[in-house]
Amino acid sequence: MAHNHIDMTDKVVVITGGSRGLGRAMALAFAEAGAHLVITSRKIESCEATAAEIEAMGRTAMAHACHVGYWEQCDALVDAVYERFGRIDVMINNAGMSPHYDRPTDIPEALYDKVQDVNLKGPFRLCANVGQRMIDAGGGAIINVSSTAAIRPRKDIITYAAAKAGLNAMTEAFADALGPTVRVNCIMPGPFLTDISKAWDMEAFKIRARDNIALQRGGEADEVAAAALYLASDASSYTTGAILKIDGGSTK
Repeated sequence: MAHNHIDMTDKVVVITGGSRGLGRAMALAFAEAGAHLVITSRKIESCEATAAEIEAMGRTAMAHACHVGYWEQCDALVDAVYERFGRIDVMINNAGMSPHYDRPTDIPEALYDKVQDVNLKGPFRLCANVGQRMIDAGGGAIINVSSTAAIRPRKDIITYAAAKAGLNAMTEAFADALGPTVRVNCIMPGPFLTDISKAWDMEAFKIRARDNIALQRGGEADEVAAAALYLASDASSYTTGAILKIDGGSTK
């Protein structure tokens, strides 16, 4: 992990989808910077495992199971964090899902709804709920994690791309709605080598990377962490409504 120079001592940071992949990398980076972490995902066991890693670093960590596709579970998460810590300084909406399908007609309504709920509805509710509490408390930062699928949609990610495009738009709208007290920004990753990439045809990906990615490789999870720290900290005090593309210079 690259060392950072941003001080997040005693900040309370909530990360959805925080137990693996980009979420886990961000959680460890914030812990290294001195923050208290709330790790949430659908499976409490994986949340507890990441929380244990953070506590081993000498930080405070809370594990909480939450399916962000359900409005009431989002509200229950926020209530639990405020009961434990009394505030949220940084909210990172990182949870997402992109199911595989052969043809668009193969997508059932229930799966369509689930993709929209996890990738868009959950972040909306958390932005609205946490954002208002941050305003009442005098400040805070929200970071949404989108995807370059939002601007480069393909036939195999139609519902996911649509949801992430909505998340980009929602980031700008919430920056307007919650300003000037709360800043809302978005990280838009390209292809990263995380748990999701284990299902890829890596030989085909390497060929595509050589032809279509300026850095000719996929990203590593901790290469997002510094961007999240920047957007969460006072170093980005004049940055809101921004959508930061981190994709190695991808063209397709």
